[in-house]
Amino acid sequence: MPTIFTRIIQGEIPCHKIAETSNCFAFLDIRPLAKGHTLVIPKTEVDYFFDLPPEIIHEIMDLSRKIAVAIKEVVPCTKVGISVIGLEVPHAHLHLVPITAIGDMNFSKEKMSLSDKEMAELATQIRSRIS
Repeated sequence: MPTIFTRIIQGEIPCHKIAETSNCFAFLDIRPLAKGHTLVIPKTEVDYFFDLPPEIIHEIMDLSRKIAVAIKEVVPCTKVGISVIGLEVPHAHLHLVPITAIGDMNFSKEKMSLSDKEMAELATQIRSRIS
């Protein structure tokens, strides 16, 4: 059975796409820790991030760097934090979270809820700044 992330990649479940490469896909988290929280995933369904082939990890990191620069231009923050947890969905993924304090990366805190319109506008703004 495909993971929810595979279903998002295949277009079965809508998302606010940020970027895509031949092997990676990035979209806004629907339950973000902060405005701009983005997930970067491989298109290949692998559970554990570090089981991915090195070239896919490199591609994810390269895409993540470009997205993080764009997020920082759009969302007021000190830095864009990065986290690989991998317990919520059995599909490798990397979190990019705008932060101003270390507690901003606490995944047990209450998540934000943004309207579909806010998410769409945010995705457009981030996409427009990816180089």
